[in-house]
Amino acid sequence: MTADLTPTTSGAPPRAGNLPLATAGLLIGMLLSVLDQTVVAIALPDIAADLGGLDAIGWIVTSYVLASTATGALYGRVSDRFGRRPVFIAAIAVFVAGSALCGLAQTIPQLIAARTVQGVGAGALFVLPTIALSELYPQHLRSRVQGFTGGVFALASVGGPLAGGAITDAWGWRWIFYVNLPLGLLSVALTAYALRLPRPGGDGRVDLPGAALIAGAIVALLLVAEWGGRTHAWTSGVILALVAAFAVLLGLFVWWERRAANPLLPPRLLAGPVLRVALPATALLGALLGGSIVYLPTYLQAAYGMGATQAGLALNPYVLTFMAVSFLAGARVGGRFKPYLIAGSVIAVLGFALLSRLEPGSPYVVLAVGIGVLGAGFGLLMQNLVVLAQNAASPADLAATTSATVSVRGLGLSLGVAIFGNLLTRELQGRAPSPAATAAAIPDVLFWGAPAAAVLVALMVLLPSPRG
Repeated sequence: MTADLTPTTSGAPPRAGNLPLATAGLLIGMLLSVLDQTVVAIALPDIAADLGGLDAIGWIVTSYVLASTATGALYGRVSDRFGRRPVFIAAIAVFVAGSALCGLAQTIPQLIAARTVQGVGAGALFVLPTIALSELYPQHLRSRVQGFTGGVFALASVGGPLAGGAITDAWGWRWIFYVNLPLGLLSVALTAYALRLPRPGGDGRVDLPGAALIAGAIVALLLVAEWGGRTHAWTSGVILALVAAFAVLLGLFVWWERRAANPLLPPRLLAGPVLRVALPATALLGALLGGSIVYLPTYLQAAYGMGATQAGLALNPYVLTFMAVSFLAGARVGGRFKPYLIAGSVIAVLGFALLSRLEPGSPYVVLAVGIGVLGAGFGLLMQNLVVLAQNAASPADLAATTSATVSVRGLGLSLGVAIFGNLLTRELQGRAPSPAATAAAIPDVLFWGAPAAAVLVALMVLLPSPRG
């Protein structure tokens, strides 16, 4: 069914295209980008057994996260210059090529390099669909459409280990990369055929110096969070040098953006009262998402003796409530974001509080209630924060605002995984390594999610009441 697209937020005339197919193509790309953050973790033991290099195995995950997070902010501006569709297709091509190289890798260094290539492509695959969907649909439908992206995120994030385990058991670890090829090509075909958006008209040069500075700062910060207190002491020269590098690069980025003709992150964006609250809230939400997504499956395996597949299925209350609430809230929110965001933050506090009271002998139903509550809170928050930021931006700043919001959430997610990991390491100090010790420690780690979510409540209360 061919449909005329509604005018984009830039006011450009609509072009003909197939709206359902374009949406499907964009969502497939989004699914791939999130799935490959989590699908690999379950296969790491098989990869280490096949390729060796156990001491560097963690970089198979870290290299992807660093590359995708560091490049995410750049893609919005690049697509302003060259158009959403060609940049999205190019990014998918890089992602697919990286996936093929991952499957063909014969050594750990080769696999890490291929994962970096894959991550460079993946940096666009959540940012650009979020921008394009906001341009394909009129503003009053943004919340409803972006609710689907929240569901995709939940499904891919929590379902990744389940899918990775099933594929690895059935066909071997290389197929967790090879399955990206037909899905990526399907996404390319759908968007090439159906996605029609007027080029935004950005004729200025892409801010490559700004992109390099912020990418360097992000990498330094993520390495501090990943290595600090575990690989290197907090007071070690490596960590102090990385902290210094982050501070210097961030300072240079701020200095450069005030002078750049076409800045990656226009300073005027942060002058708006909505974005000044929405961006830190999005980063904090990302950290809470990251910590819960990674360590809840670990708890299920340690406390109940579940395998990876069982643990993935046991997270259904989390995934299903996240998806259902995200869809329903997107359909009903209209322009009244603030009540939903406050409610979501309060529910997230309750969810973390419930999970912090778990004990190794707690019945599964107690855990199911806790993760269901947490999923409901996140479903109210995740995409509504993105749409709130988009609605607060001018049409000319839509891509930059969306890129900043999605990239900040990705950065927060990566930091959350590292911070929760550091907390878990601290809790396990002095305990004999065992599943029982891990099961006892994880609720103590999740306890810290409650005060962090309480900060979200405060931020949402301070949020100016936006227009719809």
